[in-house]
Amino acid sequence: MQTALSACPIESAMLLLSGRWPTLLLYYLKDGTKRFRDLRADNPGVSHRMLSMELRKLVEAGIVARTEFPGYPRHVEYALTDAGRTLVPLIDAIGDWWAAHERSRLPEAA
Repeated sequence: MQTALSACPIESAMLLLSGRWPTLLLYYLKDGTKRFRDLRADNPGVSHRMLSMELRKLVEAGIVARTEFPGYPRHVEYALTDAGRTLVPLIDAIGDWWAAHERSRLPEAA
């Protein structure tokens, strides 16, 4: 992860959550534990490598927990940690804001 240039906590948070995939991953994990393949199906435009990198970043930040089960094929599950669950209201608020914004841009019916 990049290093923040200032002491502003918003900059640090945005460095972690910026980009196309981190907030989408949090959105899809807010409903519960998912396997890697499920997250890949939820986000069909993400490559295997990018999904791995983004999940690793969120795990290292303590927002997502990774649980690996023994056996073949490898079974790995991802879930929000307590810290990750505190982001759910923010993710929901962004979605609500966007929905309201889009409605306000629609032309009024004549």
